[in-house]
Parts: sequence; structure tokens; C-alpha cells
Amino acid sequence: MTELLIRGAALLVTMDDARRELEDADLLMREGCIAAIGTGLETTGKVVDARGCLVTPGLVNTHHHLYQTLTRAVPGGQDALLFGWLRTLYPIWARYTPEHMFVSAQAGLAELALSGCTTSSDHLYLYPGGSRLEDTIHAAAEIGLRFHPTRGAMSIGESAGGLPPDSLVESEAAILEDCIRVVDRFHDPADGAMCRVGIAPCSPFSVSRELMRDAALLARDKGVMLHTHLAENDEDIAYSLSQFGCRPGQYAEELGWTGADVWHAHCVKLDAGEINLFARSRTGVAHCPCSNCRLGSGIAPVRAMRDAGVPVGLGVDGSASNDAGNLVAEARQAMLMQRVARGADAMSAREALEIATRGGADVLGRSDTGRLATGKRADIAVWDMSGIEAAGSWDKAALLLAGPSRVRDLFVEGRQVVADGHLMTVDLPSLVEKQERLALTLRE
Repeated sequence: MTELLIRGAALLVTMDDARRELEDADLLMREGCIAAIGTGLETTGKVVDARGCLVTPGLVNTHHHLYQTLTRAVPGGQDALLFGWLRTLYPIWARYTPEHMFVSAQAGLAELALSGCTTSSDHLYLYPGGSRLEDTIHAAAEIGLRFHPTRGAMSIGESAGGLPPDSLVESEAAILEDCIRVVDRFHDPADGAMCRVGIAPCSPFSVSRELMRDAALLARDKGVMLHTHLAENDEDIAYSLSQFGCRPGQYAEELGWTGADVWHAHCVKLDAGEINLFARSRTGVAHCPCSNCRLGSGIAPVRAMRDAGVPVGLGVDGSASNDAGNLVAEARQAMLMQRVARGADAMSAREALEIATRGGADVLGRSDTGRLATGKRADIAVWDMSGIEAAGSWDKAALLLAGPSRVRDLFVEGRQVVADGHLMTVDLPSLVEKQERLALTLRE
């Protein structure tokens, strides 16, 4: 029986149903789950000294495009709005191979792990050069994070009035066939699953109405979740009104894209009616504040969403539109942007941390993680609060106001992925060298 004890945490923020915060607390992991939380716990296994540390649930990333870690800070896209940014980058992404996909996914997931993330989704919607979804699935297995890959797709190319080049689109029959293949092969619906697959047409402006509807029917037949981009900026709203004659929320509802098994990225421009629709239907939102700032999309109405009861999680979005993948920094940005929009009392550090942990887990349908409680999965972040970043802080739970941006220790399913700030599962210098080498191939 494998056990590991985190002993003597200065503060343990549970995010459990009672939102307990426990001082000088221990946490015992056994066989991938949390076996006990309290004081004076003992084990015959390994002991991790957490004196002076804050212990939280592992953070949950609900939206990413991991392949983009090879195209950070591309000059032509640095100051462009969404559609111009995409037109700059599509030709570069068209040169990817399976190796590009694998290495970029490992790099993105490694960066997330070091920022305290234990679970990440990914939205992969282009498959050049023979790339497949499993390129990212295998990468995640080696890094050791819990992974929610989604089989994205684009079917309307430039010649048909769409945004992406024709070389990056697929036939809709082939898209649905491959969705079935990856769900049947890789999706695990069980509690504690390390891989759950979703179905995720890229956006309403890159696939047909028929594919959106068929994807929803397929996902419900297979019992998997649905994901796409929605209402990201003013261009997005204008496109929906001109092409579909309705706002994005109505379009989503008409095609079966609302419900507790659906989550949409961004939703910066949802209006009051759409927020109420999402609240009634329990449709989730992946809030990506850094990307929304970077692309000038706006400030998502997260305060209004939360007040209405919309499930909200955080996403770092792709590394070409952030251009980082630090999830604890993303949580801080979410808190600050709501304060800019609504005042200093609009969002507390604790609420933003809840969105980054329990909130994200709930959006992904994972009630087995995102909180520290007996019987939940042992996905745990340990933050060293003895450094200069937190020096002078009166409140360790206010990590997002004063605290480190890099985790000390990270556990996923009870396995240690980060120890003393170092990634344990892959050789990071070697991964960085591969990332740089492959990025250079895209510039040639």
C-alpha cells in the first residue's frame, strides 16, 4: 500500500464543501486518494515536511492550445486582433509534424505543472503532417498531469468563406470518424481517470452548423463533454449576427451546445440573456483573462456569471496568445481584471483561487478533484511561503496577492510530479532544447 504524508502545513486551504482552512495540518495520501486530513497523522511511507507552506488543491486549466508553445511572441501577431492574429499564424502551424505536437504539448504541460496545475484540458483543432490527438495524450502521460484532450476540428477553409487555409481543414465525415476513434480508444469515464476525451469543433466561424449539431449528438451518444470557443470578441459577435442571424448564445442553444456537459472558452461578450441561459443550463465557461487582454478582446463578465450561477473555470489559452502558461498568474490576473471592471471588492483572492481549483474541476465534470477532502483524488500543490514573494504577508491563503508563482511540490494521483521546484518526470533542459530546435524549423 503506497502512502505519503504531507506534515505540518502552515495552512491547508481545502476548497471542500465547507471551505475549511486548517492551520498546522497534515494530509495523508494513499493509493492515489486523500485518506485523511488532520493533525498528528502518521505513516510508514514517505513524509514531506510542509512547515511554512500553504497547501491547496492542484490548479485546473480548462482551456489551452498546447501546440502553440512553439509560436510564442511571433512578431506578425504580437499586436494583432484575433482574426488578424489567426491569419498570421495559420501558415506557420500548417508546417507542424507529430514531433512538433508532442514536444509542444510536453513543454506546455511542464510549464503548467511548475505553476501548480494538476489537471489540464487541451483544444487541438488542426492536424497537419500526420499529427493526431494521441501525440498530445502520450506527452501528457509522460509529464504526469491529469489530461482532458479534446478532438477539435475545422471544416470551412478560405475557399468556402472561412478563416483557416484550406490545407488545415478536414472533411466533416473524417472529423466525426476520428472523434469516434479517439473517444473509443482513450476516454476513461471512471473516477480518478487520467485521460478523458472531449469533442470540440474549433469555433462557429470555422465549422458548419451541421457539424456543430452532429458533434453534440455524437458526444451525448458517447457520454463525453463538448467544448468550443464562443463570444470571444466583437468580431465574433458581428460574425454570428451576420452569418447566423442571432447572437452566439442563441446559436449554441439551437444546436444543442448548452448543458452541464458543455463548456465554452472566453465568453467575453455574453450579454445578460446569455448569462442567464448558461446559468439555467449549467453550461460552463473557461475564462482566459491574459489572452483576452493580449488580444484586446475585453474583460469577461465573470462577476455577473458567478452571481448568476454559471460554472466558471480558468484557462491560460494558447501560448501564442498569452504568451505564457502560468496558471497561478492567470488566477491573479482574473482577480485583478474583475476589480478593474467592477471595483476593489469585485473578487477576493480566495474566490479567484476557488475558480482556479474547484471551479475548474466542476467545469470539466470532475467532482473527484479540485478540493481537498477524504476520498477525493490526491491532486495537491504545496507552496513555499517563506520566500521573498510572501515575506510580510499576514494571510497565507491570499496566495494571489502575495505569494510565489512557482510551486514547491506537486502531486497528481498521489505521485510527485514536482519536488523542491523541479520537474521530476522529464528532463527539463533536454525538453527546452528540443522545443527551441523545433521552433527554429518553423522559421526557416
